[in-house]
Amino acid sequence: MEQPPRANCSAAAQRGAQPGHAAAPLPCRASARELRDRIDRFIFGNAKGGAMNREHASAETTAEDTGRSADGDGVTGRAVVSVAHDADEQARNLIGWRQAYDQLAAGRFIGTLTELPLDTMKLFRETTSHTLRQACEVRGDAYWFGIPLARDGAARIDAQPIAADALALRPGNVEFELLTPAQFSIYGVVVRGAVLRRYAREVERCELDERLPQRAVVPVGAARLSELCALLAQRLDDAGSMSAAHAPLSGCARDDLQAQVLAALFDLCASPADGGAGVHASRRRRIVAAARDYVLAHRSRPVGVPELCEQLHVSRRTLQYCFQDVLGMAPAMYLRALRLNGARRDLRRRAAESVQDVAAAWGFWHLSQFATDYRRMFGTRPSETLRNALAC
Repeated sequence: MEQPPRANCSAAAQRGAQPGHAAAPLPCRASARELRDRIDRFIFGNAKGGAMNREHASAETTAEDTGRSADGDGVTGRAVVSVAHDADEQARNLIGWRQAYDQLAAGRFIGTLTELPLDTMKLFRETTSHTLRQACEVRGDAYWFGIPLARDGAARIDAQPIAADALALRPGNVEFELLTPAQFSIYGVVVRGAVLRRYAREVERCELDERLPQRAVVPVGAARLSELCALLAQRLDDAGSMSAAHAPLSGCARDDLQAQVLAALFDLCASPADGGAGVHASRRRRIVAAARDYVLAHRSRPVGVPELCEQLHVSRRTLQYCFQDVLGMAPAMYLRALRLNGARRDLRRRAAESVQDVAAAWGFWHLSQFATDYRRMFGTRPSETLRNALAC
């Protein structure tokens, strides 16, 4: 059903991925608004949660189309910021949802929506100025994870407070109600259901129903929640200051980000028993050694954790536990260090004529990122290492 966006990037996390939309110029805001009015028009029932009017449901975009944003068919991997001065307009801006917002406090409304469309998911941050009652439904086979930034329990989903250590979770095609306070901000992640199911089977070694709770409010722990918020903040909080001329995330950067988000979501929903603490010490060492050997055998491309899980037939949590126990660090961090050290050795022994050739040989396809990582690791530029080697 879905093809990975790039053949050479990490395998299992993308296996449910479709190619993003072609990088076409963004349409003007007026055209996008007219398009939304034609396609995403819907009417909710009364405030008691009556049935929705599905007269035009077949024409509506689903949340599975993660490449679309409020500005239409944008560029996958580039953040889009929309500003609304009306609650109904704010409700329409999130494509792939059926929503109706009722403003419950007096004053002029303003809302923003920052979206990062990706190949298999969409990340967003929504801010609203006034107390709202929101009737919501994620359309299609997709799941929504919501994390209020102010963790004071003031926001409610289906009358349940979203506690400081909890997130909100709803599958597609299920109506729910949000009550949000004034000056409210929330991070949202919408992931295709097919991607979650495949990731659960191939990377987490479980079925999705075994891992995802069936309730609207999921206690997950404040520390783990903060880790995901930090990841989302890194990509969304400064998007408003970025020019549309900024290059979108590359294919590999998108793959890495999506793998990080998926891992974080499954970590949030995991119980302590889901880890790899029961793996014998000798097997832990064998798993780490096998992972290292596999990465070195495929050093010309960046092997990711999902691919290792598939090749070694272990869950991501088990792999994480083994690396933490044997090496004291996460697998992704160690594998990056392994490749950087290999590149440094090749530079020092003049194994290639240019930094770019050495970087490519070790799976670093973006030279500027390689140079940044190299300098952070070794305190010098790769070009300086090669120049010193050539001078000897």
